[in-house]
Amino acid sequence: MLQTFNEKNRDLIVNINGRLVHRDEAGISPFDSAVQGGDAVWEGLRLYNGRIFKLHEHLDRLHRSAAALSFPEIPSREKIIDEIKRTLAANKMRDGVHIRLTLTRGAKITSGMDPRLNQSGPTLIVLAEHKAPVYAKTGLTLITSKMRRPPPEILDPKIHHANLLNSILAKIEANNAGADDALMLDMRGFVAETNATHVFIVREGELVTPRVIACPEGITRATVMEICAAEKIPCAETDLTLDDVYRADEVFCTGTMGELAGVTKIDNKIIGDGKVGPTTQRLSELYAQRTSKEGVQVVE
Repeated sequence: MLQTFNEKNRDLIVNINGRLVHRDEAGISPFDSAVQGGDAVWEGLRLYNGRIFKLHEHLDRLHRSAAALSFPEIPSREKIIDEIKRTLAANKMRDGVHIRLTLTRGAKITSGMDPRLNQSGPTLIVLAEHKAPVYAKTGLTLITSKMRRPPPEILDPKIHHANLLNSILAKIEANNAGADDALMLDMRGFVAETNATHVFIVREGELVTPRVIACPEGITRATVMEICAAEKIPCAETDLTLDDVYRADEVFCTGTMGELAGVTKIDNKIIGDGKVGPTTQRLSELYAQRTSKEGVQVVE
């Protein structure tokens, strides 16, 4: 599974601190905290027919993450939404769009780790691309990574930070193995998530997902749990072993960029009957029903 270049994105207009520029002319300072140390937080948003699904939930998480990293300044919700609207308008976008929203601590007066060197305010980047959900609906193949997700006492996963090396190293393992993504365990040996998505299993009609100990509080994950509650589908959070995953009737992943995607093979073991299962398909349809009618209007 490799994303390809979309010709519609050749002349994208990118928003950097309110400045709208062509993608080839966009840039941030070499003194910016994102460059200096990955000192930034981010959110992935998806635009459906002029509406951003779960926008306020994403902005809440962005604010919490920036506050947890002691950003002295955080743009207001209204400011961020206004910059998103300006970016979408500049690109004439309405549907089938993924938005990468990044907030860095800003530029430093000189290179260094100390946040006191940041004296010019944060950097807000709005990158909107024409991008359909990135995972094939025919089923994903995963391998289990040797990389582990750190516990909260090392780096709290509730902070949606932009230092993604842990995930990138796991993704490299998946690439080398010819798999789509990598399943990652926590330091106790329980399943955390993949390098890019949350994980659910289905067994005997019940959904089970790992507790958010070594993985972030996913918004698509929470939406699936909301759907389960509304549809009276049993859903629980608990510690999952690799054996639990191998023996599941169905496995699927969740995330804003890829929505819901079934998993058909893990570590060369066939999951269920080797096809995307009926529960995964049903939940995907219910999720699509929500995204088709819910969200914050940002394009008239």
